[in-house]
Amino acid sequence: MATGTAAPASLSELQASYDALKARGLKLDLSRGKPSPAQLDLSNALLDLPLSADHTASDGTDVRNYGGGDGLPELRAIFGELLRVPVEQLLALGNASLTVMHDVIVHALLHGVPGTTIPWRNQQIAFLCPSPGYDRHFAITEHLGIRMIPLPYLEGGRLDLAAIAEQLEDPAVRGMWLVPLYANPGGQIVTPEEAQALVSLPAAAPDFRIFWDNAYAVHHLTADEKPAIDVLGLASAAGNPDRPLVFASTSKITHAGAGVSFFGASPANIAWYRLHAGVQTIGPDKVNQLRHARFLESAEGVRAHMRKHRELLVPKFAAVERILGQRLTGHAGWTTPLGGYFVALTAPRGTATRAVDLAKAAGILVTPAGAAFPYGEDPDDAVIRLAPSFPSLDELEAAIDGLCSCVLLAEAELAAQAQA
Repeated sequence: MATGTAAPASLSELQASYDALKARGLKLDLSRGKPSPAQLDLSNALLDLPLSADHTASDGTDVRNYGGGDGLPELRAIFGELLRVPVEQLLALGNASLTVMHDVIVHALLHGVPGTTIPWRNQQIAFLCPSPGYDRHFAITEHLGIRMIPLPYLEGGRLDLAAIAEQLEDPAVRGMWLVPLYANPGGQIVTPEEAQALVSLPAAAPDFRIFWDNAYAVHHLTADEKPAIDVLGLASAAGNPDRPLVFASTSKITHAGAGVSFFGASPANIAWYRLHAGVQTIGPDKVNQLRHARFLESAEGVRAHMRKHRELLVPKFAAVERILGQRLTGHAGWTTPLGGYFVALTAPRGTATRAVDLAKAAGILVTPAGAAFPYGEDPDDAVIRLAPSFPSLDELEAAIDGLCSCVLLAEAELAAQAQA
């Protein structure tokens, strides 16, 4: 978290600066972590692969036909290595891992999960939510009527294992959301020691599940390409093999709207998912999976491909760091992530909502204040999620600079109100 000092400006000066910003008629969007057109172009060869003459997978499957609910083995082998999940415990599914997470919870609500015969819907259910976190995770649980328990990260981005252990004494706690590598939006990284603790802690609920969303497993912003944690192996060794549910996708690797999702789990959980998903679908899009397998070729092929993404993203994250340092040092803090897609800006307490509203009025769209917290409630009204990936560098610089003006004005307004 970067901090420091900067020369103050008066409220009237900041208001004049904001009025000039608003007069520019900007239309800039920092609200979602979408790949840029240049990033999507890296995978355009997917669209040109000649499958008409060879549409057979490595196991003899004709990808044009029904069946193959587990997904293609060659693609599962590639991502099994990257995610550190045995191929036989990894399914390749549709284009969105968020859909799989939603469906897993719905199946649990309707039918229960291995470890209990009681459907979750017949019980009090709560999920642990390290915060700030991924707004779409929280949207799923809120939409399905599941109580969410916010758990603030400790200093340095560490999980509050003591608080988690205390919460697990409650049999209502059935799940936990977690992005283990480059968390959205703060960039936190779960250590092997934390992972070991999470799969080992006693839980009052025998069917407690960790929704281990490895969305950014290969999305590094530095040459230090941290490997995925073998969370399934750790859980098995700890005597809780069914606890972790691993999710991932190619959404920010190839084409975001036409990717492949992955679900990894214990043999019991995989059999359970097959049982219920088999009623829902006759199989995933295997044509798309074959394109991905042939385009990416291997785990090392994925790593090489993601280094091309890194070349496009690093200048944008550097620009965010530079402008925040120039404009907000001494006024706000922010994360400097080693990977992933986001920067978490911590504005002065009580100003995030006002700053986001000011930005929107000036034509700069950012994620709503509070979105990174369960129920949209940031107790400090401070965190603003920045998504640098999609805009061009010039647009990004204009948007971040403009947002800084909004943060400073919101801070000055709050100070003036306190003095009134």
